[in-house]
Amino acid sequence: MTEQTDNAVNRSAWLDTVWLVAAVLLLLGGLVAFYRLSAQPMPLRALAMLLGFGLSVGAFALSAPGRRVWQFAVGSRVELRKMVWPTVAETRTTTLVVFVFVLLLGVFFWVVDWLLAHGTRYLLGTGA
Repeated sequence: MTEQTDNAVNRSAWLDTVWLVAAVLLLLGGLVAFYRLSAQPMPLRALAMLLGFGLSVGAFALSAPGRRVWQFAVGSRVELRKMVWPTVAETRTTTLVVFVFVLLLGVFFWVVDWLLAHGTRYLLGTGA
């Protein structure tokens, strides 16, 4: 029983490797076609590149890593729908609070810098 399972896992891993290699080759094929067709009109070159990219994405999606990426994307979308986004009023209020605190801290640090500069000049006797 375990020998059959091991064989199935090995075949699956081998098939995934084939799909991943095919995806890379299709992607490179689309890029090569774009540059090799330099004498052709740009829409044809772009179509060749997009076709290679699309086929590459399709081959990647058929592999186990591609299926995991798809499941992650679906799960992320589900979690994103659970988010509670702030209202416009909350966003404006939070932005205003941030601006006010940045302004207050800027003035505070300017005053501290001014006091330290005058204190240093007084101690060193270099200023009026």
